[in-house]
Amino acid sequence: MTTAAELLELSPVIPVAVIDDIEHAVPVAEALLAGGIPVIELTLRTPIAIEAIQRVRKEVPDIVVGAGTVTSAEQAQQAFEVGASFLVTPGSTESVIDACLATGLPFLPGISTVSEAMRLAERGLTALKFFPAEAAGGVEFLKAIAGPLPGLKFCPTGGITPDNAAKYLALENVGCVGGSWLTPKYALAHNDFARIKSLAKAVSHLR
Repeated sequence: MTTAAELLELSPVIPVAVIDDIEHAVPVAEALLAGGIPVIELTLRTPIAIEAIQRVRKEVPDIVVGAGTVTSAEQAQQAFEVGASFLVTPGSTESVIDACLATGLPFLPGISTVSEAMRLAERGLTALKFFPAEAAGGVEFLKAIAGPLPGLKFCPTGGITPDNAAKYLALENVGCVGGSWLTPKYALAHNDFARIKSLAKAVSHLR
């Protein structure tokens, strides 16, 4: 994988995982991979997230591991240094976009408005994260902008569930969706990695 567009094609769902216990990082990645999902986004919302990326990169080399919730230039650089394969941002400030571009990694910058999408397209970024998808207009928003912005492809994230994922994936301007339901807190709390594997297998029919 060398481009953000290719990232959107890896899986119908990019699992968004929040890891609070470092010992969960590798088993979660292994469970997703065993369930047929070759990619994981580890969000930088916990103190051990950077270490989690490093461990997964080293111990589960067959999964593509990225850093999500990148909100600063420092985080982008840290994720790059520990071997993240891609970056995801919730929004698109100039400093964060510049820092992500500087790493050379593929990344999905977050947008929730037409103007943000146009501004990123002007910079040559055409694979974008739509966040928070459900709160920002959902499927109808993406349908509405497909005509005026035909060159853009999205990964909607935020409020995506097994019940609405297929509606997003049916849109021509959606490459994949992002969701946390594949790595639920209850499964992590009980070390139920078999459940995570099962949830991963269940999304294979979505595309």
